Amino acid sequence: MKLSTKGKYGLYAMFYLAQHTDQGCQPLKSVAEIGVPEDYLEQLLGTLRRSGLVTTVRGAQGGYALAKSPEAITVGDIIDALEGPLTISDCVGDERCCHKSESCASRRVWAYLSQSINSLLQSITLRDMLNQENFDLDPLTRN
Repeated sequence: MKLSTKGKYGLYAMFYLAQHTDQGCQPLKSVAEIGVPEDYLEQLLGTLRRSGLVTTVRGAQGGYALAKSPEAITVGDIIDALEGPLTISDCVGDERCCHKSESCASRRVWAYLSQSINSLLQSITLRDMLNQENFDLDPLTRN
């Protein structure tokens, strides 16, 4: 399992928008300062808009903004919108890829790990990322 640039850059962009929530819409050029090519960033933000996570405003004062508060958007929401749910193994997402999937003990482990990863991603909000000093990276002590 490896996160693609879609997921990484999408999270960078959403974090940037969360940092600038009180400043209104952010022009694409400003968001691109995170180090993502504007054309690619525009595609990612379009996908996030269609998923209900970003809003857009046209015109001179237009740009991109979060569609919800930072507390209401999770890292899992962002990754799901751009990549789909993460899976440790192909057989977790598609039983047909292996003839042993019905009885495979390993597949149950991969499914458990995939579910745990996705649950953890759903528990981390953009607000948590903004409040890094309060952000507990130890999953055993998270609420």
